[in-house]
Amino acid sequence: MAALGARMQDALNDQVQRELYSGYLYLAMAAFCETQNLRGFSHWMRVQAREELGHAMKVYDHIQDRGGRPLLRAIQQPPEDFGTPLALFEQVLAHEQEVTRSIEELYALAAQQSDYASQALLQWFVTEQVEEERTAQQIVATLRMVGGKTEALLMLDRELGSRRADA
Repeated sequence: MAALGARMQDALNDQVQRELYSGYLYLAMAAFCETQNLRGFSHWMRVQAREELGHAMKVYDHIQDRGGRPLLRAIQQPPEDFGTPLALFEQVLAHEQEVTRSIEELYALAAQQSDYASQALLQWFVTEQVEEERTAQQIVATLRMVGGKTEALLMLDRELGSRRADA
């Protein structure tokens, strides 16, 4: 297997930064949900934050496994306020769609460079992003259906709070 090319290494390091930002963003969202007394939403976001940090480490490890050097870059501060529960999950969906675009660009670069090992790694992420977007879309659809009904929002909060950390 050929060593990791400089261009691919740089692009993968950018992805590590994006995944770390994702974790940071979801942690900020969790803190916001706590202040809104939506502990189930907060739990869901904390689980999501841990998952994103795991994604960052998966890319980080790949860089090292291929003889490259992970370079940690500054992480932008996330917002502090996310609006209504619907606005919050619309932001989750938009963020996941952006991550999908990033993964697809990385996959295209790996294909262009005939980097089969990176393509294999990135295929896992492509599949993961389908799940991430589908989940966010389903929650957005549910929140739109719920509207301002407090009882329904509390039921959704309870459901989101039941998310397993290993799921």
